Amino acid sequence: MAGKKLWSGRFSQGMHKAVEEFTVSLHFDHKLYTYDIQGSIAHCRMLARQKIIAAKDANTIISALKQIEIELAGGKLKLRPEFEDIHMLIESRLIEKVGPVGGKLHTARSRNDQIALDVSLYLRDAVANTIGLVDCAQKALLGLAEKNTDVVLPGFTHMQHAQPVLFAHHLMAYFEMLGRDRDRLEGCYVRVNRMPLGAGALAGTPHPIDREYVARLLGYPEVTRNSMDTVADRDTQLEYCSCAAIIMMHLSRLCEELIIWMTPEFQFVDIADAFCTGSSIMPQKKNPDVAELVRGKTGRVYGNLMSLLTLLKSLPLAYNRDLQEDKLALFDTVETVQSCLNIMALMLPEIKVNKDKMRAATQSGFLTATDLADYLVSKKVPFRTAHEVVGKVVAHCVKTDKSLWDLKLAELQQFSLVFKSDVIHCLTIDASVNSRTCTGGTGTAAVKKALAAARAGLNKRKKFN
Repeated sequence: MAGKKLWSGRFSQGMHKAVEEFTVSLHFDHKLYTYDIQGSIAHCRMLARQKIIAAKDANTIISALKQIEIELAGGKLKLRPEFEDIHMLIESRLIEKVGPVGGKLHTARSRNDQIALDVSLYLRDAVANTIGLVDCAQKALLGLAEKNTDVVLPGFTHMQHAQPVLFAHHLMAYFEMLGRDRDRLEGCYVRVNRMPLGAGALAGTPHPIDREYVARLLGYPEVTRNSMDTVADRDTQLEYCSCAAIIMMHLSRLCEELIIWMTPEFQFVDIADAFCTGSSIMPQKKNPDVAELVRGKTGRVYGNLMSLLTLLKSLPLAYNRDLQEDKLALFDTVETVQSCLNIMALMLPEIKVNKDKMRAATQSGFLTATDLADYLVSKKVPFRTAHEVVGKVVAHCVKTDKSLWDLKLAELQQFSLVFKSDVIHCLTIDASVNSRTCTGGTGTAAVKKALAAARAGLNKRKKFN
């Protein structure tokens, strides 16, 4: 049987060793030790201020907590499973250092609201750090786009050649995705930034605590408003994991394109050697492993979100021990999405763009067919009629193995007499790209305007906190 627990007064037997090993969470929740001590110090100061404990005792406790933090940081305080979780490890060490006075720290709080505070403090930092990494990834995308404003490649729908677009425009699509990701994280931060301590086990506390004072000490603008919701709520963890899953989806889509573009069939880009690996058997191989791993890690982040949703879906109020499992999914998600954002921000600026290969690819697939239809529309032909005419023109090109710009005016006029000599000008790749001058379009002027606006926006951003 295991040793005596701090909560063992009601029990006639000690905990079975197997149960101790089964229920322990210290091996993962020790990550929260700095937040646990930070919250405990604020709680202790409030207890003294409210005269719930003596100021002398509070000073003794706070001094010891700071020493314990140093011990944990230096690896001097061992993570032994009999301490069950990070709270019990710290409290046990506190009592060991200062005696019974250490037992006063837990007055007016429960491990239920204590862990809610620890995770809130952790997640508040995690959200802010993730926002900073999103900013770095956006800067990398923008920098690559700014260096390649004259590069044209086929735009795809259904993985088939559709219309020519600027490479910079293509990259900025991902910039916009990450911008929305940042917005979602900012909203998540607002909901994380509410102080939970003071909810007790589930019903609050009869002691004359001052939750708002603790909130001020910890930099929270407000406190949570319902004690039962406070200890049972895991919405912010879910929200962060949801935001992270969407970020990973965006990164995975970009990585998929980079992987495709690096193949010999495309040769649109070359990822720097520093971000690739070789084969243990085939000496010629250069594999885009970083991009593949980001794509692969996306599935794990999705799984973490689903794990949390499943964990919570049938839990009655208020706290249940099932909730111990939330931190595994949260910690892994935070570490994974942050590492992926970081590596992408490092890899993107080192990508070599093969301008000639991209341009050559625009010569197939009838990319200016829509421009030909738009030409007819500009001559007052109904769009559906124009669409049918150009469809027949394309079928003729397929049959005769010609490109649209190979056609003579006489050939085009076999399909419509509306075609005049000026039609030739709308069939070039550059004319097609630059005709799309509307806001959000791929025209050079529109893209340069978008790049300038994006750069100005990034320059105005301050470090998020």
